[in-house]
Amino acid sequence: MALTPRRRVYLMRHGSVTYFDAAGRPYLPEQVPLNEAGREQASAAGRSFAADGIVFDRVIVSGLPRTVETAARVLAETGQRIDPSVWPELEEIRGGRLSAIPDAELHAAFTGVFAGAVAEHTRFLGGESVGELLDRVLPAMDRLVADAAWDTALLVLHGGVNRAILSRALTGQRMFLGGLSQTAGCINALDVGPQDWVVRFTNFCPPTPLQPNNRSTTMEALYEQYVKSRRA
Repeated sequence: MALTPRRRVYLMRHGSVTYFDAAGRPYLPEQVPLNEAGREQASAAGRSFAADGIVFDRVIVSGLPRTVETAARVLAETGQRIDPSVWPELEEIRGGRLSAIPDAELHAAFTGVFAGAVAEHTRFLGGESVGELLDRVLPAMDRLVADAAWDTALLVLHGGVNRAILSRALTGQRMFLGGLSQTAGCINALDVGPQDWVVRFTNFCPPTPLQPNNRSTTMEALYEQYVKSRRA
């Protein structure tokens, strides 16, 4: 019996960025660049790809600066000259106005979307719902799979978007598993066949793959940063 042909998707989260200043005031999330740690994470990911001689046929980013810069640093390390395709439908789940969220609801607004199997009506920071995120991400992935012109693709996206993709790949269903950690700069590997997905590994994080100091989630850390401005 012939082996099932599968293609490889390397799904990355962008490197670390700074969303809040020292006083807890937010920067515009559509504009934040990588910070120093994020730049090193992106370059370390690129060195991992280069060490295994991985060549990409397609590179896709969401278009937000943090994904564009991460992809550029990965490609610089691999020595590949590829112009990434921009797919805006793969931008991160969109939050609302933080100042409009009551204090009593603030913690749940930050962390509720990334805990357990999340209901589609759940909104992220009072903004976009999980269902609305799935409505734009899943058709984009179907379009990628339908394109037969690639074998190995690199997607540099976002924590929430990656969870949507991984949840579909793991379950074969439309659902959102919020507890799938996506550390800044991490790499996931997924193989896609004619009828299925195989998840090879998730949340591999060069340059610190064992993540010895990671015990809080990204959103828990961001909540602690933002709440300073409320206390002030």
